[in-house]
Amino acid sequence: MFRRIPRLLSLLLLLPLLGHAGVLRGRITDPAGQPLGFANVAVKGTTTNTASNEQGNYQLPLQAGSYEIVFQYVGFKPRLEQVRIAGGDTATVLNVTLTPEQYQLREVVVRAKDRDPAYAIIQHAMDWRTYHRREVAAFTARTYIKALARLKDAPSRVLGLFKVGPDLKPGILYLSESVSEVSFQQPNVVKERMISSRVSGDAKAFSLNRAGAGRGMSFYNPVIKAFSERGFVSPIAPNAFLFYQYVLEGTTEQAGQLIHKIKVIPRRRTDPVFAGHIYIADGTWRIHSVGLTLNQDAQLDYVDNVRIDQQYAPAPNAPHVWVMQSQTLTANISAFGFHGNAYLTAIFSNYRVTPTYPSRPAPAAPAPQPTPAEVHAETVAEAKQERPAVRAISRQVKRQSRKAAAAADSAGRRAPLMEVEKLAHGEIMRVEKGANERDSAYWAQIRPVPLTEEEVKDYHVKDSTETIRNSKPYQDSLDRIRNRFSTDKFLLTGYTYNDTHRKQQYYVAPVFQILQYSTVEGTIVNPQLTYSRYTDDRRRFWMTPSFRYGVDAKLFSPSVEINWQHDAMRTARLQVIVGRTIENFDPNSQLTPAINTTYTLFRNRNYAKYYQRRGAEVGYLAEMLNGLDVRTAVSYFDRRELQNSTIDLITDVPGRAFTPNTPVAAELPNGSGFGRSRALGSELWLSYRPGQRFITRPTGKINLGSKYPLLRLTWRQGWGVPGSDVRYTYLEGGIRQSVQFGLLGSSSYHVNVGGFLGNPKLAFMDYRHFAGNQTLLAADFTQFQLLDYYRYSTRKTFVEAHFDHHFNGFFLNKIPLMRRLKWQEVGTVNYLHTPAAGHYAELGVGLEHVFKLLRVDYFTAVQSGRKVQQGFRLGLGF
Repeated sequence: MFRRIPRLLSLLLLLPLLGHAGVLRGRITDPAGQPLGFANVAVKGTTTNTASNEQGNYQLPLQAGSYEIVFQYVGFKPRLEQVRIAGGDTATVLNVTLTPEQYQLREVVVRAKDRDPAYAIIQHAMDWRTYHRREVAAFTARTYIKALARLKDAPSRVLGLFKVGPDLKPGILYLSESVSEVSFQQPNVVKERMISSRVSGDAKAFSLNRAGAGRGMSFYNPVIKAFSERGFVSPIAPNAFLFYQYVLEGTTEQAGQLIHKIKVIPRRRTDPVFAGHIYIADGTWRIHSVGLTLNQDAQLDYVDNVRIDQQYAPAPNAPHVWVMQSQTLTANISAFGFHGNAYLTAIFSNYRVTPTYPSRPAPAAPAPQPTPAEVHAETVAEAKQERPAVRAISRQVKRQSRKAAAAADSAGRRAPLMEVEKLAHGEIMRVEKGANERDSAYWAQIRPVPLTEEEVKDYHVKDSTETIRNSKPYQDSLDRIRNRFSTDKFLLTGYTYNDTHRKQQYYVAPVFQILQYSTVEGTIVNPQLTYSRYTDDRRRFWMTPSFRYGVDAKLFSPSVEINWQHDAMRTARLQVIVGRTIENFDPNSQLTPAINTTYTLFRNRNYAKYYQRRGAEVGYLAEMLNGLDVRTAVSYFDRRELQNSTIDLITDVPGRAFTPNTPVAAELPNGSGFGRSRALGSELWLSYRPGQRFITRPTGKINLGSKYPLLRLTWRQGWGVPGSDVRYTYLEGGIRQSVQFGLLGSSSYHVNVGGFLGNPKLAFMDYRHFAGNQTLLAADFTQFQLLDYYRYSTRKTFVEAHFDHHFNGFFLNKIPLMRRLKWQEVGTVNYLHTPAAGHYAELGVGLEHVFKLLRVDYFTAVQSGRKVQQGFRLGLGF
């Protein structure tokens, strides 16, 4: 008996090893020995899969046992291999060579009037598109994402003006990995929990990867909204025949399923379309895989080309529906003298799928079978015979997918919920606090895609030198380079002095803000220094003292503005303004100091009207609930009227004189002068965006917007107490929204309605002003462009509306000579109604992205049915 004890102990010691996972690894190449990067490797009939890296190397952790491994690469013949994995941390090496798939064209009779057989296949795919888009009611999966950006060449200066910093060197700029749990529910609810994250060279950072963003890359969507403002037409969109030509390059059999290889060809080079290949499964007419590209002909900015590779496979627990196994985006980038490339690869595994239907519905009217005597290519007309039956179930699909998703959600609530299902309402992603604390052993075990030699070196070098790079001597050495004074940079953008180690920054405004001119103060010297201090999270303190001095008026106006963002997770900012300031009567005026200085000195136009303000304001802005921001403020100011102190200028326009520093207003026929006005005021505004989506990170909350409009309510009160000369109540409500229209572009609008109650007592700066413009230069194209700055400011009621539509090149892209310029069309309507203005409207048409930076518009103004003004406006539009 005692002789058996050592044997028993040996068996007990071996038991953990027998169940321990081994690793299958190797290299995937083509017949010429070239690596096949991002090829898919999957265990047949399961949700376990991975992909090869750029060098074709792969690894797949597996428990001990026998497996059938499927190797797939878009355009290549799948290969099935039987492997046996030993336990005890052993590695099984299997190198695989994939051969290009031999897609054979069937011998069929093609009549002269028939199009390529590919058109009928695509017609089937179009007709089943809605079904396939909704055949999965809900799923959960694990996603691994690796993203890399590589700089190959960098200029010494950007646009010949700005010197490139010492941090931008050829090599890997950004490398990160992440593992997330993802859930999806119809119609398009995606939630994600990032459980691990790694960023090369920055142990405190969190990856920017987001698996949910990939849902927008589904080619079952008619338009893919990525890489460009206008989006791109899917090869199986309902109107795809208007944009594409198709060629059936052949058909092959894979696992008993016929797969058609169809070449996708743009009808017009510069249409918003893809080129490449799409692979369609016969009979089910679903996407098997894609290999599609975009290039400069697709009007891409700053990107030379983009390639999208996707691989689909049957869901393990529901083989009649398919899910995405892997997706890879690769791009070559060039902009402003920089050249580089990037890729992002995503691997989906551990699927749990809830199908919309228990089985795939059969078409009510199958296509007629050809007679044995003559096998001919199916035509589009014949393919359409099945379309009514398929479309008849489309509405059922939508209803059923919602019901199935709701049932899955209800079942999930009865069962223990996954962590990803516990996210708050509107929270689409949460990055766990300890996600970036995983060690290299963890990543070696969980990483499905092995690192390349370059990536291993990047991690090793950057991680091992991170302590040095974060040290004070190293940061100081970089700061000495960054902080070198540059005259040209100071003239355009200002000067920044960094103390990176202490997380401090000093910023001096550019020259055109320091040196100004107006007829009120003459030459203005306005040095502004902003001091900022940061923490590792989003908390920030910044202070801006200003020492404004008007030389001709001998007017000294010192002030300071202090801001403190004290909450790391949400908006919570305290603001204090104290001192003397020179203010425009319209606080939202488009007359920037630079524009007003230019027109005053060179055009004899002193459009801006100013007054002096002495006192203080304390305000607080906070996000009370998701989507709800509230700002409160209390102020007391002593406002004093100012007069012109100089008439000096550089260019004198004959017959044109400066106007007094008194705004001309239609509601004040006797003038808007006020002498002196003291005001105790308060303000409360609420901003609410229903359905706001957001991401929660350990470093803060990131709001992503909503499909619903932004609503805003403002209440301003002037308090008629001793020492205050005003007494008024002002209410305003507004709505703002942007709406996408696919290839037709996007529209945005904002409408404000409000006014003063009763018989208000106030000075002209308290009126409701409307940001007009009477110069060639437009600082803000979302405001009025021909309206007088102050004429229709009101103390009564008003309606203000602005609408613009960006066509994103919808028309110009069809003109051969214009499409090369990549200019885009825009249309604008501005409207105002006040008792004095009546009905005032501006109509504008313009071009944006001119030389990639500029926008030029032509506007016509109509008031009470008659044309009153017209003119061009020039500004930034990119």
